Amino acid sequence: MTGQIGAPAERLLTPPVVRDRDALAAARDRLPGPVAVVMTMGALHAGHAALLRQARARAASVIATIFVNPLQFAPTEDLDRYPRTLKADLEICVREQVDLVFAPTAAVMYPAGPPQVRVQPGPRGEILEGAFRPGFFGGVLTVVSKLLHLTAPDVTFFGEKDYQQLMMVRQLVTDLSMDIEVVGVPIVREPDGLALSSRNAYLSPRERRSGLALSAALRAGVAASGQGPVAVLAAATAVLAAESTVDVDYCELTDPSLGPPPAKGPARLLIAAKVGATRLIDNTPR
Repeated sequence: MTGQIGAPAERLLTPPVVRDRDALAAARDRLPGPVAVVMTMGALHAGHAALLRQARARAASVIATIFVNPLQFAPTEDLDRYPRTLKADLEICVREQVDLVFAPTAAVMYPAGPPQVRVQPGPRGEILEGAFRPGFFGGVLTVVSKLLHLTAPDVTFFGEKDYQQLMMVRQLVTDLSMDIEVVGVPIVREPDGLALSSRNAYLSPRERRSGLALSAALRAGVAASGQGPVAVLAAATAVLAAESTVDVDYCELTDPSLGPPPAKGPARLLIAAKVGATRLIDNTPR
């Protein structure tokens, strides 16, 4: 049984799920505002739940989108392997009192095939993740732009674990004059410090232990912050180097807007590394 839009949350067994644009438009028109949207690729976990909870606290209506976006996967990446757990995802959406779920197929999002016109992420999309995953942010910002257009929210929530993505979405909304607030939500971690990610499911027990080097490196970097940027990077890099099974893509210190690191004051320490076949990212404010 599917709950009805506007029904009390406790009576919903599943939130209404729409699959196409017409159904989304009709359902969206019936939602009271303000409206929040949380965009996901499914395989929801406690980190996504935190986004939905923040959205629930801020808005009269909450939309969750579940779509594994092919545009942000390179041919060598894990599109087909990416976990798809819609039933479990909907259980989380019920628990967090989501009002509407948009779960389109690729054919609905890209009816003419891969789009010829895409969002150009600009220089900030070419560093860090952009340098190691060419085309990634073009794919992300294109689907985010489409989903913002289709869901027409007042506010949207993104996790700080994908910090560069959060910064890029804020730039997108600013540069394209979208009247939408973009809210960042702090990283949710396991008790041992591992940042929650849908890709953590790929890790073997041994790889998972190795992956703790990322959060340990961040803590070491923060502990050295009083000694300046060079010391921060040296401390973090030393922790990563001590774990031979972690293959580091980057360990970088930037200002909060991803520019050059300041000598003192707020900064961001960001790490990406492969553990086995799984690529992990993490970051922290300094």
